[in-house]
Amino acid sequence: MLTYCIGKRSKKVKNIVERAKVKQFAEAIGDAHPIFIDKETGRNSRYKKNIAPPTFPRVFDYGAIEGLDIPNDGLIHGEQIYHYDRPLLIGEKIYCFQEVKDYYEKTGRNGVMGFIIIKRYGETEGGHLIFTAEQVIIMNEGVRKEIKRYEKPHRAK
Repeated sequence: MLTYCIGKRSKKVKNIVERAKVKQFAEAIGDAHPIFIDKETGRNSRYKKNIAPPTFPRVFDYGAIEGLDIPNDGLIHGEQIYHYDRPLLIGEKIYCFQEVKDYYEKTGRNGVMGFIIIKRYGETEGGHLIFTAEQVIIMNEGVRKEIKRYEKPHRAK
């Protein structure tokens, strides 16, 4: 079904690790650690700046992958794994993009479930990789049928 998307990537999108957004995110997840929000703590840290929480890249814009048209509703968040070279620093620009790594299906009690693996990347302006995030999105039978119906007229183009 979505196997034709494997290997497709979005274009890079510039994001900024903004202090106010980091503070808001840290408070929303219930982790207002001083390294995230207190300027003096950041200055005195080994990074000499505040850093963002490890799951902060969830709010970044990664751009759209052409041809990957899946609904926002009815999806199940299966898993998310982050790998870091170093933390995200307040004020820095991060260039993000995403890629479809795999798609497969499994049959269960409730029909066929689709599993799409999306890998996201965050780099510096110079192209140095800072983090990756791999996400598993699960689609139930109803979502799969909706995608199949939508995909036929678009794939014919």
